[in-house]
Amino acid sequence: MIELRDVHKAFGQNRVLRGVNLTVPDGESMVIIGGSGTGKSVLLKCILGLVEPDSGQIIVDGSEVIGTDRSGFLDRFGMLFQGGALFDSLTVWQNVSFRMLHGAEKRPRDEAREIAIGKLRRVGLKAEVADMFPAELSGGMQKRVGLARAIAADPEIIFFDEPTTGLDPIMAGVINDLIREIVTEMGATAMTITHDMSSVHAIADKVAMLHEGVIQWTGPVSDLENSGNAFVDQFIHGRAEGPIEAVR
Repeated sequence: MIELRDVHKAFGQNRVLRGVNLTVPDGESMVIIGGSGTGKSVLLKCILGLVEPDSGQIIVDGSEVIGTDRSGFLDRFGMLFQGGALFDSLTVWQNVSFRMLHGAEKRPRDEAREIAIGKLRRVGLKAEVADMFPAELSGGMQKRVGLARAIAADPEIIFFDEPTTGLDPIMAGVINDLIREIVTEMGATAMTITHDMSSVHAIADKVAMLHEGVIQWTGPVSDLENSGNAFVDQFIHGRAEGPIEAVR
């Protein structure tokens, strides 16, 4: 579904992506791991078209997307943002149905609200939450609303940016389980970036390790503990010693 071929991106003298090659099969969940500042978010932004790569190819469902109008592609994806990114001035249901209310194919408000309530129920929130505002919700509830918005349009591709950031371990586990269930139910292709190893094991079919601007290793999540790769081994066990230099 998604293929990156020799993708490069620099900001001035800072070469963030230095030839990324990665394949995300249709209907699979790929999790990208790596330390802070290794380019995970930049990689995601390149796929979405928020950042234009300097060179390389990004192919989505067989079509090159760099340098093209991505509006059609954007209609096919959903995204759960790291901080929730909910609109404070909109009610919960208006947040969930934002694309239905403001996108190219607008739906009547009553219909959009009904769909939004259905998606809220799917992520474990009661219908009464629909008319509340984000500020009235806990962090975990806000994350669920963000997840409901991500799946509102039944997307083929879903991106998750650090989905458990700021959550306690119990709520993080709940969100991880919901993501896994929903991705499997929908048959969607998923790409997640995270530091949280519990998320990796809960969400991933396959894992890719990004370091020094390239993919150092990729393989099934079941091979993660015995990858035979020094970068992966150091990262997943949180060791100070190894090929990844700790910033002091």
